[in-house]
Amino acid sequence: MAFLEARDLSKSFAAGRLTRQVLDRVSLTVEAGEFVSIVGPMGSGKSTLLSLLAGLTIPDRGDIRVEGEPLRGIRPDAAYVFQNYSLLPWFSALENVRLAVGAAFPGLSRDEQRAKARDMLERVGLANALSRRPAQLSGGMRQRVALARAFSTGPRLLFLDEPFGALDALTRETLQQDLMDMCSRSSRSNRANRSSRANDEHAYVSNDSNVSNDSNVSNDSNDSNDSSGVTTIMITNSIEEAILLSDRIIPILPGPPATLGSPIIVDLARPRSAAQLAHDEHATHVRAHVVTTLTAAVKRTRPPTPPVPLRTDRALSGSPARTSGLREPLPRASPKPSA
Repeated sequence: MAFLEARDLSKSFAAGRLTRQVLDRVSLTVEAGEFVSIVGPMGSGKSTLLSLLAGLTIPDRGDIRVEGEPLRGIRPDAAYVFQNYSLLPWFSALENVRLAVGAAFPGLSRDEQRAKARDMLERVGLANALSRRPAQLSGGMRQRVALARAFSTGPRLLFLDEPFGALDALTRETLQQDLMDMCSRSSRSNRANRSSRANDEHAYVSNDSNVSNDSNVSNDSNDSNDSSGVTTIMITNSIEEAILLSDRIIPILPGPPATLGSPIIVDLARPRSAAQLAHDEHATHVRAHVVTTLTAAVKRTRPPTPPVPLRTDRALSGSPARTSGLREPLPRASPKPSA
């Protein structure tokens, strides 16, 4: 059974008196611990699909299941990283992350939450910027805070909405490496995080329900043993970024309505680097496959340009034809009669 499964998702939005169909019968499966990138041009419906999978938006039709259970709203073990950072401007970087830790692990004391938040910010290179507010941080530093906030909760599901789209090339490459490192670390630490969350929940129950909750904690622990780390779904319009980070790439074919193309497997060893991918034969094949798929889809959806007929200004009865773009000489004025 797939970790996340979406079947026949459709979504439309009202546009004045009309209805715009954005997605139509989209199906997707993601295995536990897999990194899947959905690649397509701007305005093709990528963000709409991601918000459906994350539970932020309800589909018009279709079904989404996580571990076989129907998705009902936002899951507590999921994290979402937006393109526009979405940090609280009146809080410091440390407090932005601590709030997320406190929501995920309410049983921790405030000092323990701050320590966990500080450790995560140090991992992304912000040890000297803990007390700065978002307005005092660069774009790359803000996105580091957003990544630290997401991973501080120990998510099992991670949704990335073009997280590096607004960054310069050098900062984007650095953060891509940070993301790969944090995903690998998350695979090792998620079991401990979920055990801590289960203990926090167990601490709040009454003595009358100890037996039933003990069995629940045991079940959670058994589930974590089967975990393969954080399961990540990212949308991007960068093919190079998708190849660098992903296990599979799924092209989104623009509409409206948009549909999904066939998945493309990225069978490359990790860790990866942009320099390595530039000379790798398999990476070149994947790149060409994605480009060909998206280009063919754009050509199919683009209306054909009708041929422009050659217009003539004179009838074809013996007179030479003239195109409408040419001017005829003006007739000469007749001489005025003498008085």
